[in-house]
Order: sequence, then C-alpha cells, then structure tokens
Amino acid sequence: MALRLENKREIVAEVAEVAADSVSAVVAYYRGLSVGEMTELRAQARNSGVYLRVVRNTLAKLAFEGTEFACLQESLTGPLVLAFSRTEPSAAARLVRDFAKDHDKLEVKVLAVGGNLYEASQLAAIAKLPTKDEAISQLMSVMLAPVTKLARTLNEPAAKMVRTFAAVRDQKAAA
Repeated sequence: MALRLENKREIVAEVAEVAADSVSAVVAYYRGLSVGEMTELRAQARNSGVYLRVVRNTLAKLAFEGTEFACLQESLTGPLVLAFSRTEPSAAARLVRDFAKDHDKLEVKVLAVGGNLYEASQLAAIAKLPTKDEAISQLMSVMLAPVTKLARTLNEPAAKMVRTFAAVRDQKAAA
C-alpha cells in the first residue's frame, strides 16, 4: 500500500517525537515472523512500556535526524522493527531478548543507548541493566551500609559493658 506524503510526514513526526523522548532503541530483523507472532510481540511491548514500530527505513532515517539515535541511520537496511524504551535503558533490550529466545526469526541488528551504538552481541549486557527502581534500591543499600556500621560501632562499647556486667552477675550467682 502506497503512503501519501501527508501520511509519511505523520509517521516521521511520530517516530521523531518518540525518539526524542526515548533513552534506548533496539533495531531487529523480523523477517519470517508470522502475523500472530508480531501481534504477540506488540502486546508484550505495550505491557512493558516499549514503543514498537515497523517503519520504512527512509522514513526512520528522517525521523532520527537531530536525535541521539542518529547513530542508527547507517544500520537501517532490510525489514526492521524498531523498539524504543522511554523510561529504562534496558526495557527494549529485555523485551527483544526474551521474545527472541522463543522466536529465532527475530534477530537483533544493533542497539543504541544514550547516543552510543552497540552491536547485537551487547544485547544481553544491556538487558541485564537494572530498572530504575532496582538501581535506586541498590544505591540506597550502599548508602545505608556505612550508617549502619557507624551505629553498630557506636553501640558496641555500651553492649560490651552490659555483657561484662552480665558475666560478673552470673559469676557471683554461681559462687
């Protein structure tokens, strides 16, 4: 189906807006996936907050101009699906990695995070990045450790004195 110029402009504007608000992107070949499998992938993307779109490569190149995903322009050849993560750098990579485990026809081509281009071999490393909540939790535990250690250290002399008095009391009671 041929797209009119107006429709092409709408697609470019939509993808450019999503790219401007996103933190990471995954570009993957989807040739060989059935309509049902693509529908399943789209449903999983909606549930995980990932924007998934099949766009003509020329339109995607136009949409990426002026965004941090301009580094993807050289990689846009063949039938590709674009997955953008708006909140977490690892969400799109995690979605594609998990879906590709069961569907070998989905093949990652490249990834982009923060304006940096990564090869498909880096998918697992990026997918393992913690979510925002996990990162905050890890940071808070790291920040809490020194405070906890200080509190234990300050409490130790009093606790040692109590243990000494208890040992003296037990010794006198036994005598």
